[in-house]
Amino acid sequence: MKLGRNDPCPCGSGKKHKHCCMNTVSTKQHAQIFDDITQTLAMNPELSLDELNLVAEQTIAARNNQADSDFCGLCPTQISNWLYAPFNELTKVTFNTPADLSSSPVMSYLALIFTEAMQQGGSIKATAKGNLPAKLVKQASELLPNFAVSKYPIHISIIEFAGSNEDKFNALHYTRTLADVAGIIYYKSGHFHIKKSVQKLYQTQGINAFYLPMLEAAIMQYNWRYFDSFTDSVDLRAFWLFMLWRLQKHASVEQLIDEVITAFPALLSHAPASQYSSPSELLGRLIESRFINRFLEFWGFVSIDPKRRGNANIQPLLTQTFQFAI
Repeated sequence: MKLGRNDPCPCGSGKKHKHCCMNTVSTKQHAQIFDDITQTLAMNPELSLDELNLVAEQTIAARNNQADSDFCGLCPTQISNWLYAPFNELTKVTFNTPADLSSSPVMSYLALIFTEAMQQGGSIKATAKGNLPAKLVKQASELLPNFAVSKYPIHISIIEFAGSNEDKFNALHYTRTLADVAGIIYYKSGHFHIKKSVQKLYQTQGINAFYLPMLEAAIMQYNWRYFDSFTDSVDLRAFWLFMLWRLQKHASVEQLIDEVITAFPALLSHAPASQYSSPSELLGRLIESRFINRFLEFWGFVSIDPKRRGNANIQPLLTQTFQFAI
């Protein structure tokens, strides 16, 4: 469903989007359009109303398709598409399913869930807390050396990509949650069940069939604030494709944060200042935590060297999945 002018803004402010982030995209253009039309009318005072309307339409179309340096050269029309269009209507980008998904933590964990469930007739018995069983958690932990993040063995990586149970294993819990959100598995009567239609799809097409549905669920439905305790109203999901495009271009986390602030300054109003950080510093931490660490790293798209946090190591899976025509 497309976002309307009077719908809540996707940034999470609670305001109508015509009064919030939409202004980031359109306010400057509206002022420029008004100036252009005023100048045309001053030079041609005899224009009829119909002629003036035609001039206005042509001026608006030209401005909306003009490159804007604040958006790193994208035009307002393209930015609006990336902010508000449904997943299957996004333009200037192609989504692909790579043949080999073994470098992706999310897809590797999903494959384990499928394997275990299919061996048990299509379901997995949950723990008393409603988590994945310890046997599967152990198998998932043993996959850590297969992933790019294992090159930097720090304590936080172990928490994210391995653990003694699902509660202590964020990337696995994230995967199970996404599979639920995407309609691949469901919980009932103490078991995680895989739908019959999903089982048939898995048997014919394998784990690759669920790559794009899982990715869409991660972007469009999953709550990116789930793992953290920041007190803010910033929802970065609407800006994911702009951020992904920029990071793929230059691999600089610091530059990415600066570009987001320049393109969408309204986000700063939802990142409250504190005695510990400014709004821009908090927004930077949110981008690193929610977008880079717990989206891109979980999927195997990038890895971050903790000693050089300003740079992202772009993984082949990222460029194989997203191809930009810009």
